[in-house]
Amino acid sequence: MAQDNIKFEQGEIPEKKKKSPVFYIVLAVAVLAGAFFGFREYKYSQAHEETDDAQIAADVSPVISKISGYVAEVKVKDNQYVKKGDTLVILDDRDQKLALEQAQAALGTAQSNVAAAQAGSDAAKTGIGNSRAAVQTANAQIEAAKVNVWRTEQDMKRYSELVKDHSITQQQYEQALAAYQSAQKQLQVLVDQKNQASVQTGVVTSQSNATYQNVGIATSQVKQRQVDVENAKLNLSYTVITAKESGYVSKIPVQVGQFIQAGSQLFSLVMSNQKWVVANYKETQVEKMVEGQKVEIEIDAYPDQKFQGTIASFSPATGSAFALLPPDNASGNFVKVVQRLPVKITFDNLNPDIMKKLRVGMNVQTVVSLK
Repeated sequence: MAQDNIKFEQGEIPEKKKKSPVFYIVLAVAVLAGAFFGFREYKYSQAHEETDDAQIAADVSPVISKISGYVAEVKVKDNQYVKKGDTLVILDDRDQKLALEQAQAALGTAQSNVAAAQAGSDAAKTGIGNSRAAVQTANAQIEAAKVNVWRTEQDMKRYSELVKDHSITQQQYEQALAAYQSAQKQLQVLVDQKNQASVQTGVVTSQSNATYQNVGIATSQVKQRQVDVENAKLNLSYTVITAKESGYVSKIPVQVGQFIQAGSQLFSLVMSNQKWVVANYKETQVEKMVEGQKVEIEIDAYPDQKFQGTIASFSPATGSAFALLPPDNASGNFVKVVQRLPVKITFDNLNPDIMKKLRVGMNVQTVVSLK
């Protein structure tokens, strides 16, 4: 070091150390690699949209009781697989059986009322027939009586001329006059009888109409009672709650002896027939996304596998619009938040074994190919 200082004082310039080119080579390679990977990621992002805000979804059917009652038996356990038609819950059916018996008894009474009303209607029809026959008979007798009146009147007129000439006796004339008067009275009696029969026919006809109405009312009551019986049978069938489709039951909070209200949800049934993915993409990502585009799916439960899917549909509204308390931007201070739009993605040729293992709500990452 002392010698270098002496040389520097004597005017000699020290030699510069040569820098190694490795640093520049490494720097150049790093810049080129960064540019290459950056360009590739840029090109990739232009042709793909991805999100990890996605989950497995499936049809979830609520198990609902259609009638009120006490739980008599629970036939399934938590997370159990059931087939369509399997019995899930049985309710106490004694009240429904009593209601059915009452409805059947009321139906029998209504049917008896119909039979009685029908018998009365038949009797009324018979009475109408008899009354009309009596009127017809009276008409015939009246016509015969009119002929008799006309004949006796002619005899009386003829005898009145003969008695003036003393061709007949006074007694014979009086007999002819008496016969004429008797014929007139007989005609009047027959006319009165006809009028009475006509009145009786009207009365019987009114009674028949009333009886016919009673038959109609009784028949309507029978139909109503039949509806009551069918309704009671239907309510009785509701005491056995069955699975509408095959799937897995959720946690079962229902216990034996518990009273449940009609329309209350007992638990849920997750259908096993089909599963899909609901991916929540930002509103800024869906510009170039359309139905039918292919999707690459990664499921966290199967990190070593990639699955293929297809965009099936887009939600008609963002997720926040379906929230229990949707945002009201017209009130208070407004802060713009990027919204997410649910996109339904169906699997392409998913292995049935994997389909059975997938559970609703599992996390998924999706990448949509825009080209």
